[in-house]
Amino acid sequence: MFEKAKDLYKLQKQAKEIKKKLKATHIEAEENGVIVVVNGEQEVQSVQINDEALENKKKLENSLEKAFNKAIKKSQQIGADLMKDVMGPMGFPSM
Repeated sequence: MFEKAKDLYKLQKQAKEIKKKLKATHIEAEENGVIVVVNGEQEVQSVQINDEALENKKKLENSLEKAFNKAIKKSQQIGADLMKDVMGPMGFPSM
């Protein structure tokens, strides 16, 4: 039982380290002149829109949607990869 408690403590410590890494990781996605940057926790860090993208409202809306979705998907993949590295050695099934 003491061994399981040690494993849980180790897992909790590693989870905190991963959270720090995710916070410091910046993921950029671009779509038709729209650049979105999110961190690994999927918090928006910045949005840049070039002048050409402003000319067509519908195209801008679509570009924003696609850029955000790309960035979020990339951040989810990074988070999953980090968690897989932790969960595997602990004996937990992969996610």
